Formats: sequence, structure tokens, C-alpha cells
Amino acid sequence: MSEQFKPNTTVAGIIFHQDKFLIVEEVDEGNIVYNQPAGHVEAGENLISAFKREVLEETGLDVAPDYISGIYYHYRDDIKLHFLRFCFVVELDNFVETQPQDDDILRAIWLTKEELLTKGVQIRSPLVMECLNDFLSGNNYPLSILKTNIT
Repeated sequence: MSEQFKPNTTVAGIIFHQDKFLIVEEVDEGNIVYNQPAGHVEAGENLISAFKREVLEETGLDVAPDYISGIYYHYRDDIKLHFLRFCFVVELDNFVETQPQDDDILRAIWLTKEELLTKGVQIRSPLVMECLNDFLSGNNYPLSILKTNIT
């Protein structure tokens, strides 16, 4: 019998207002990279509570997702890991001040897609742009598609 396969389950957020996205500038393995607020689901968390915790830690914002823009299965050959990412969307009525609580986050900044693209190889993962492009293409799935017995 083979060992059960367990991909790394992560959540990420498209936080959007007036053509700008809230992006975190963070340190990963000594390098400055750009990402959506994102992170791993911890034991005992459901996907939405994991999303809310990650966004709070990385931006200081206490927000709830409006909907999902995509679910992604991604393999990183360089570190030999599989990821299952749930990308949530929050559409805000105004720009908000941020106050990251996580020491690895340098700051959270509002960028247009074009400004983010100028970061090139500093974009942490291809999933960052894939999530953003799916959102801009109109992907919109209700939170009700998520079922859990974890509250």
C-alpha cells in the first residue's frame, strides 16, 4: 500500500479596489518577493477562517471573503512540493491603511496589475498572476460551494 498523498493546502486573497490590488512585499528565503496575502491552512481551521487569519496577519485587515475566484493545484519542482490553493476575493469600497503583524511581511501595498508585472521574477509564484487574471476574467464562485464540518 502506498502512503497517502497530502498536498500543502493554502489560501490566498485578491483584495481589490479601483483597479488596484493589495499585495504583500515579503521576505522569502532572504529575497524580497511580492504575493497576495496568502498562507497555509492550519490544523482545526476551515478555509474561510484560515483566509481571515492570513489576511489579518499579513495586512492587519479584518475582512471576510465575498467569493472564490479559483482553486489551483500547483507543483513546484524546485522544492518538490504540491500546493492546493483556494483564492478568495474581497472587493473593498475604499482604500484602507494596512498594518502587517507578521515579521516576514515588510509592507502591504496597493498596486495595479501593470505595476505588479514590473516586479518580474520577484513575483513569488506563477499562481499570483494566475489568480489575478482569473479574477479579472470574471471568475466568481459562491462561498457556498465550500462544505466543512469545521467551524
